[in-house]
Amino acid sequence: MGGTGGKINKDENGIDPKSFEENGLVQPIFENGRFKNPFDTFEERTLTDVFKMIRSEDNSKIPWKNKEELDRTLPVVTPDFEKLRNPPNGNVQLMWAGHASILVQFDGLTVLTDPIWGDRCGPLGIMGPKRYRPPPCKIEDIPHVDAVVISHNHYDHLNHESVVKLNRKFGDKLHWFVAIGQADWMRQCGCKNVVELTWWQEHTLAKDGKQYMFAATPAQHWCKRTISDTNKALWCSWVVKGPKHSFYFAGDTGYCCAFKQIGNKYGPFSLSAIPIGAYEPRWFMRPQHVNPEEAVIMHEELKSEKSVGIHWGTFRLTTEHYMEPKQKLSDIVKEKGLDSGCFFTVKHGEVVTLTDEHVTS
Repeated sequence: MGGTGGKINKDENGIDPKSFEENGLVQPIFENGRFKNPFDTFEERTLTDVFKMIRSEDNSKIPWKNKEELDRTLPVVTPDFEKLRNPPNGNVQLMWAGHASILVQFDGLTVLTDPIWGDRCGPLGIMGPKRYRPPPCKIEDIPHVDAVVISHNHYDHLNHESVVKLNRKFGDKLHWFVAIGQADWMRQCGCKNVVELTWWQEHTLAKDGKQYMFAATPAQHWCKRTISDTNKALWCSWVVKGPKHSFYFAGDTGYCCAFKQIGNKYGPFSLSAIPIGAYEPRWFMRPQHVNPEEAVIMHEELKSEKSVGIHWGTFRLTTEHYMEPKQKLSDIVKEKGLDSGCFFTVKHGEVVTLTDEHVTS
């Protein structure tokens, strides 16, 4: 299934997205049925560039055949389902399921990001990069999810099998949030409550007498699932604000000017999930994937109180050493004199409750 294009409409409050542009908030470019990045930090990559990148030296050094080594360096633990069933009232709780899939609980709300439980991230689930770390649990084991946010339609962020399984388990109780051009694909998968937004548009979700605000926010990236659908759907990051806490999910992005705007408009955030992996070779990946140095800058510009590193340690997508993102992040946080617990990584499946005393595990 491919994404389908869609015009940018007024939001539920009747606000025209053009009004955001007039206020200096960056907007996507939509021309001839396709979206474009508005950032001067974005560069298109040619087919020649792709072939050159494919021939780049692979420094990932993943010990594919050495399970003991992988279990030592990247342990996968069974989630504490009792904690997931009974999240703390006054804190944010999270569980990293691998890559960009993270389950976040706060203020009585449970949000899942870019769910991918498949063995491969590619068409039909039989092509594309293969996992070298398994999911920590089955989708059927997850006690509860209120909402799923999707950043874009690349196969390592939007997995058909995972969407179908989530929809099968949670049905009409589940709310799906996607960027413009993706709603039809979701509905073809059987999803019912699909909200489609462009950058800076907001939607309010009511639950148990509480209100939660979801906002699509900018990212520097692109979309594609088939040969002919390049950028017919929009990409985004997500802001979720509850009565007491707030969460930011960066999805996939290169570094750009948008994060200062997001931080100024919606920050500070109780927790941000920021990508730290899939960034080498740098000459090729820079426009679309931040590296750990840029991730820390994002953390600061977003005014994030705490951030967790995602988009690493699961699929072999690029050429950096498979453990480098974690180590580099730790080194940069230390070099900048930041508290070691302000930007951390967690084990696959580990359930972590955020407190002022939380230190990287």
